[in-house]
Amino acid sequence: MSRDRSRPRRPRLDRRVVIAASLTALSLTASGCVVVHGEREVLPSATRAEAAKALTAFTTAYNKADKAYDSSLDAAHVTGALGDIDAARLKAGHTTNPAGNPAYSPLQLTDAKFTIPKKAGWPRWFVAEARGNKGGSLRWLLVFTRDGLGRPWQVAYLTLVKPGALPRIKTDGDGRAEAVPANSTGLAVAPEDLSKGYATYLKTGGKTFAAGPHTSEWRTARVKNAKKPGLATQFIDEPLSEGDYAPLALRTEDGGALVFFAHRRFQKMTAAPNSSIPAQNAAVRALTTGEVKQSLTMQFMSNEVAQVPAGDGQVTILSRLEGMTSAEGS
Repeated sequence: MSRDRSRPRRPRLDRRVVIAASLTALSLTASGCVVVHGEREVLPSATRAEAAKALTAFTTAYNKADKAYDSSLDAAHVTGALGDIDAARLKAGHTTNPAGNPAYSPLQLTDAKFTIPKKAGWPRWFVAEARGNKGGSLRWLLVFTRDGLGRPWQVAYLTLVKPGALPRIKTDGDGRAEAVPANSTGLAVAPEDLSKGYATYLKTGGKTFAAGPHTSEWRTARVKNAKKPGLATQFIDEPLSEGDYAPLALRTEDGGALVFFAHRRFQKMTAAPNSSIPAQNAAVRALTTGEVKQSLTMQFMSNEVAQVPAGDGQVTILSRLEGMTSAEGS
């Protein structure tokens, strides 16, 4: 758009006004429309100081909620798959121990490393990898997201990984990573299709996913447990790829992607006549509605991190963390 140079020069604006206008990144077009430049411009999702502050805030809130078994104390710091898992865990804990967690031990996350991608628009997000005092030698891998200025950083995905298990992430000269779009082509599986592909694989098998504890070995265990004397078990997997469950991906040095995604699954146990459903632990009973007579249907939320190669090749599930979110007896 050209500028009409015949118009008189406007008086110099107060510096505070200029700063405010810059921060909101607004520009008026000739038609009067408002253009939000921040939605177009590729920027780092956060500074490292902001990322460290978000990790501390999450840990503090998580510990308060865990100690009191009160999900309201960390609800503002979790979302998506982890939000569902965490809320159900705390609900079950409160039901069995209304006074709080008798075995409470605060989570400590140290030696944190942050991977911060550059991207346009919302949500902004980054990955934190840290050493935890729980989980043995495994590293805690957390994905923080936020959907607007002034909104809190929330953890959407949480998994535990072996040290050195993650692929090398591609970074630029400033150490910033590259966010891979959900519909990205050139990968063995687009991030937006990964949850659906995983659900299909768990049902029918195939060659999309490499053998391992979260793929071939899990399918074998399901088949083994599907039919036992007097008890039949059904498994149903439901893909998730939108909203708070949208996949998030980082470009790896080899051109592939490290993808965080989620899926929901159901496990229904049905007892044969003159048989009964095996007794469940206190946590399962706390999340169960209805009376367990001949069947029990449990719902789980599962979140995974996968290494997806460029071009052809098999997807490797590096880690999976899940939790039961509800159950129904009949």
